[in-house]
This record gives sequence, C-alpha cells and structure tokens, in this order.
Amino acid sequence: MTTRATRGTRRRTVVALAVILVVLVAFVVRLIDIQVVNASQHVEDSFSVGMKVTANLEGARGSIVDEHGVPLATSTLVYNAKLDPKLAIEGVSERDAQGRVVKDENGDTVTITWDEIAQRIAEVTGQDAADVRAIVTDALEQDPNSRFAYLDQNISTAEYRALDDLGLPFLKFDSVQSRVYPNGAVAGNLLGFVGSDGKPLEGVEELQNSCLTPENGSISYQRGADGVRIPGTAVEKPAVNGGTVTLTIDSDLQWYMQQLIAEETDRYKADWGGIIVMETATGKIRAMAETPTVDPNDPGASEPEDRGSRLLRYSYEPGSTFKPVTAATAIEQAGATPGTTVNVPDRMVFDNGAVVNDSENHATEDLTLTGGLVTSSNVAMSQFGAMVDNQTRYDYLQKFGAGQPSGLDWSGEPETTLRPADEWDSQTKYATTFGQAFTVTAVQVASAYQTFANGGVRMPASLIESCTQADGTVVTPDLPGPERIIQEKTADEVSLMLENVFAQGTLAEDIELPGYRMAGKTGTAQVSDGKGGYKPNLYFTSLVGFAPADDPQYVVLTVFDEPKKQRMSSANRSVFKKAMAQVLTHYRVMPSGSETPLLPVTG
Repeated sequence: MTTRATRGTRRRTVVALAVILVVLVAFVVRLIDIQVVNASQHVEDSFSVGMKVTANLEGARGSIVDEHGVPLATSTLVYNAKLDPKLAIEGVSERDAQGRVVKDENGDTVTITWDEIAQRIAEVTGQDAADVRAIVTDALEQDPNSRFAYLDQNISTAEYRALDDLGLPFLKFDSVQSRVYPNGAVAGNLLGFVGSDGKPLEGVEELQNSCLTPENGSISYQRGADGVRIPGTAVEKPAVNGGTVTLTIDSDLQWYMQQLIAEETDRYKADWGGIIVMETATGKIRAMAETPTVDPNDPGASEPEDRGSRLLRYSYEPGSTFKPVTAATAIEQAGATPGTTVNVPDRMVFDNGAVVNDSENHATEDLTLTGGLVTSSNVAMSQFGAMVDNQTRYDYLQKFGAGQPSGLDWSGEPETTLRPADEWDSQTKYATTFGQAFTVTAVQVASAYQTFANGGVRMPASLIESCTQADGTVVTPDLPGPERIIQEKTADEVSLMLENVFAQGTLAEDIELPGYRMAGKTGTAQVSDGKGGYKPNLYFTSLVGFAPADDPQYVVLTVFDEPKKQRMSSANRSVFKKAMAQVLTHYRVMPSGSETPLLPVTG
C-alpha cells in the first residue's frame, strides 16, 4: 500500500535524479563546447596565457640547374641542436605516448636519468653516449650555472625530427640553410653566391632571388608547466620551398670552356679572358666562361674583383668585329655590293681633316667591300661608311646593340656609349666605321654575329630558361620577340664575306677546321687609360665567328684583356679554334657539304 510518505520519498528521489541528470547533461554539453565546438578558440586562449610554443619551419632555397637539369646550386636545411646543461643533468619524467607522466607501482614518478637520456640522444645522432654526457659535464665544469651548450651542429632534418620527438624540454633547435655548389667553380661567375646569413650577394643567386626564395612556415603547440609538449595540440603551417631556376648553360660545355680559357689566358699572359657560346637559332647562351673565376662554395678564396662576371660587366670598343655592321649599312643604304671597290692607301686624310691609318703599311690598291673586311682595312671601311649619312649609320649601330643594354638585366651591367650623330666630330665620323668611338659588351658582339648568322633576325640573348615554382608552375622570362635587323639578302652577303675573311685572310691556316665552313672576324681595341686616352701598346683582343657557315648553328666569341705575350688579336686564334672544335663536337654538328665560294678581294 502506497502511503503519502512513500510517495513523497519517491518524488524527492525522482527530483534529485532529474537535477543530477540536468547537471550531468550541462557538463557534457559544456565539455563538447570546449573540446569540439570551440576547441580552437580555447586552444588559442591557452596559448595566450603562456602555454603556446611556436617554432619556425624554414623552406629550402630553390636550386639552380643547367639546361639539362644538372644541379649547379642546391640547398640543404640543417639544424643546430642546443641544450640547457643545468636542466639536462636533472633528468626528466618518463611519459607515455599520450604525454602522461608514468608512475611506478608505488605511485612515484618514473624519472629518466641524464645517462639514460644521453644514450637515447646518441642513438639518434650517431654520437657516442659518453661524448654526449661529456658535453654537459664540460659545460658545467666551466660554469656550474651554464644554460647553453651545443649538442650537435648541422644535423639533418630526420635527426632533428627524431630528437624533437624525444620530448626533452631542455633541448632546442635552430635551423640553418646550407648552400652547396656541387660542381665547384663551374659557372661560378654566373651563379654568384650567398652570404653566411643566407643573403644572395652576386649573380643568378641575387638576380633570381624572387624565384629562389622559400616561404617559411610554422608549427605551434601547447606545453605543460614542466615544458613537455602536450600531444594533439600541434598546428602546422607547412613551409614552401623556393623555385628552381633553369639556366640556358650546358654545364659540361661550360666546364670545358673554363679549363680552356684558363690555360690560354695563362699562355698569353692576359689580365683575364673569356669565351661565349651562343646558339644561333635562339640566342641562348650555352657557355659563358672566364678566368679568373670563383668557387661559390668558398668565395672568400677569390679576390673581390674575380667574384663577378667581367663578360657581363665590362664594356669596350669592339674594333674590327663591328666592321661587318658598316658593310651591312653600306649594302642596304648605299647600294654597295661585296664587289664594290674603293681606292685604298695605307693612310688617308679626308676632306674634313680626319686622318685614318691602316694597321700595316701597304701600297695603294683597289679593294672590294669583301677585301676591306678580309684585310681589315680601316681606310677602306671609312670610305664605305662615308657613303651613308651619319644619322643612318648611328641608327644601324644602335640596332646592332651599340649604346644599348644587353637585355640580360644583369646587376652592374656597364653603360655602353654611342654619342648622337649630331655630336660626332670629324674623326668620330670615320672612327665609328671601324669599331671605335663607341662601346659594347661581349654579349652584344656575340648577338651581332648571331644576327648575321640567323638571316638578319636577332634573337634576344638569354641566360635564364625558366623558373619552376614549388607547385610545378613554370614561369619563363619576358623576353623581346625576334627582331629583323637587316634584310635576309644582306645578312647572307655579309656572312659570305665573313667566310672569306677566314678563307682568304691571315687566319686561314691557324683556325681551319677540316670539313667545316666558318665565318668571323678579329678585333683589336685600344684600352682606355681612365684619363681620356689609351694605354700604350696594350689592347683588348677578340675573335668572333660562327659555324658551319653554310648552316650556322653556334656563335663563339673569345676575348683577352691586355695579353702580354701576343698583344694583337692573333692571340685569340688558338683559343677560338679549340673552342669552336669542342662546340661542334659536343653538339655533333655535321660538317659542311661544300667549300667556301671565294669572292674578289681587289678590283
């Protein structure tokens, strides 16, 4: 029988259970709110009160590779592991996989001693455990309150991860970018280098820094009061590695050319020397070798002036190598032909009072335009140039690069000079016909001959093939398009005359490569003394040409600055022949199927 008292007891019990249930539900709801719904907010709240630890994750600087993908510059991310000796010697509490403190059967915290810790560290780093212990011992002997010592330096990412996973609160890490140049000095003058702080200081490293620079990431996590990371709290923003810069350079060819120019520069006792190999159809530079050079792994071992590229930072009067530009101008603007003749003494005084001399004494003779190039007569080319007005010749010189930037956007590129035509004095009017009174760079000379060899169409000179970003996106340089500089017929006529320079001139026997027709020209330029005059009996010599002349594939330019053993451009014959022979062999270029048609030299 149910009484009133019994009913009252049941009612109170039901009410109590309901209250407990409501409280329990409230706790569950709050727990879900904290740990699920607003978990990230509460993690951030905990971070804001000092539990948050954030570490940088550094991306690797991008690689620089040659046209075939051969690495020329790479980065390795290494770490310096450092510890707090005073904390390390005290040992740490053992923790399970969930980060909870491990206790023994008596309920006491299990402590890992420093000796045990040292053994675990040594298993990761490959050090001897005794050596690890000695690091702490030595540090404390020197300073009983020592809070810093290096555990190991330049450890790999894998070792860093393994050490970090040990969860040792006294262990810290600094990431360090290590730049490596696997091929040493190969293309060193082009690659540049980075400083100890990772800042690019020269060459491609500096110019392509926007492509090569990584985007750093970070990792944040919570730590308990004892400094141990709390599992499951890590929030990571991955680092993004830098892009890969692909050069137009062929590293094997570059290596050979560097060995060659070093030998030949020493042979002729020149201050420095250089070789450029340019692909005719594309304008791409396949080798740009010079000496002295720099090993980017150790730039401090080279003199400061040897750490950059002189081929890209030196301008000079091109001398006779620009006489073909005068010939092209006379053909297109004065109706001259390879057989047009002028009367040529070895010294000529022009109507305006200008005096022009040839390099050697000779009897007065009638020379064709071809003969003017074959004999490299200043007097002849002055007369052919004078067939065209100054402004027109200025325009042609400018189209062929004089007074213009090279287009490579290289840092420290020299200013090339070409005064406006209305400022030419009596002597300048004629000096410009044989490559004096204006300056160019070596790349511009190679580009001029690429234009002749490519039917009058200039392809922009280039050293950078592309930048491949970390996500695979390929970005190519924004280069100018092909530009027609002279008519194809003019280019063919000038090219054939340049063949005759090699076939009929003094170069013939010295540079002949059996089976191949070649075209080209030497140049001997006076060197500025920095005071408005020229150094006596010292010259900047060059030889530039292309082959096979009947189907041009490659342009080769060689230069020497102030060779002492042989002061004229004949010093370049040996290096040019060896360089061109290597290029034709390297690229397996087939020999010509015909002989050079010989043109009249005299009238």
